Amino acid sequence: MKERIQKIVAQAGIASRRAAEELILAGRVTVNGQPACLGMKADPLRDHVKVDGKLLTRREPKVYYLFYKPRGVVTSLVDPAGRPTVKDYFAGTHMRVFPVGRLDFDSEGLLFVTNDGDFANAVLHPSHEMPKTYAAKVKGEIADDDLALLREGVRLEDGMTAPARTRRIRTTKSNCWIQITIHEGKNRQVRRMFEKVGHPVLRLKRVAIGSFGVGALKPGQYRELTKEEVQTLFHV
Repeated sequence: MKERIQKIVAQAGIASRRAAEELILAGRVTVNGQPACLGMKADPLRDHVKVDGKLLTRREPKVYYLFYKPRGVVTSLVDPAGRPTVKDYFAGTHMRVFPVGRLDFDSEGLLFVTNDGDFANAVLHPSHEMPKTYAAKVKGEIADDDLALLREGVRLEDGMTAPARTRRIRTTKSNCWIQITIHEGKNRQVRRMFEKVGHPVLRLKRVAIGSFGVGALKPGQYRELTKEEVQTLFHV
């Protein structure tokens, strides 16, 4: 049965469907020796679909993990600068998995990691508005008025942010910890939101994605999701 090329690539565990589209546009995907294009369909059981010249083999069992990314790790499979990547922590799984979404190099916290492109698409789709909760250590003592601005939404270079939920966790003489929940995915959004109100982020942890919290996970650790947990994410 024929399927869209980006779906075939995603289901092979190469990348999310969105990233698979980028691979196709970059000319890195071929079907029976010819460059693929968006919208093209193929039969994964009969046609020869290759990524970077490597033939996609039979589909592996789908795996789903909740991973606590440490600081100083790139949310990617490869880094040209040679820095540690998410892939380094999953060498023992013997499957090609990829991170779902982004978490910047200097931040730590939760990521989903999988080899299922449909799962990644379900989690990342904007219509699902998956909430992401962070604990942010920010410079200075943030005023209630500034927290109110974050709750209302602030204007960044790429547009207004949606209203956020915030609460003060604790305050010291020189900084404070704030919990903030957003459901958008703008690049470095939380950091830029706090910079906008004059309180740069000193440390940032993603402590929850939807109903999935850190729990007992430590930086660098991961756990496999249960079948029930996976199903809830497919229907967020």
